[in-house]
Amino acid sequence: MERLEIKVAEIRGKCPVFSVGDRITIEGPRIDLENTDAICTHAFASLLPYIVALRKGIKPSELGLGKGDKAYVQCLDPGPPYTDGGTVIFEITVVRDEAEESLEGR
Repeated sequence: MERLEIKVAEIRGKCPVFSVGDRITIEGPRIDLENTDAICTHAFASLLPYIVALRKGIKPSELGLGKGDKAYVQCLDPGPPYTDGGTVIFEITVVRDEAEESLEGR
């Protein structure tokens, strides 16, 4: 099963939910709440379209989300001067299950 590790890489402005370094962990179709620091509905709306695609093996570069093995997605909140909040830049890493990798290599 694919696991996504989503890390807050940068905050522009003020975010009332996240701090730099916070993590969201996705295991298959579920959010691993024990290994997730916070969830924000605005941010999740930005992340959701890419979660399934990345889990299914589509490369970040094919989605226009990065040049290497990491994807970058931005929160919907534009921040000042438009809102009192701020936008968050998320770094998404796909972590492959070692058991699945060994089966695929057969």
